[in-house]
Amino acid sequence: MLGGISIWQLLIVLGIIILIFGTKKLRNVGGDLGGAVKGFKKAMNDEDKSEDGDKPQAQVRHDDEGETYDVRAERKTEEQEERK
Repeated sequence: MLGGISIWQLLIVLGIIILIFGTKKLRNVGGDLGGAVKGFKKAMNDEDKSEDGDKPQAQVRHDDEGETYDVRAERKTEEQEERK
């Protein structure tokens, strides 16, 4: 099964873990893990939505003395324009 571990060995390990930590602590850990996964999924969905929307371009102020901005302008292809 899992590298030679039988179901009975897994049940014994699970029983020892329950005896050590208790069911309440394991339930809290499971809830925390589930909340973390939900938060991660929500953040990924929010990021996807924000990429699809029209965002204003970043503005660069030129009144900051002593700072140099090195940029290169490129023309968008028709394929990139059609995505919007």
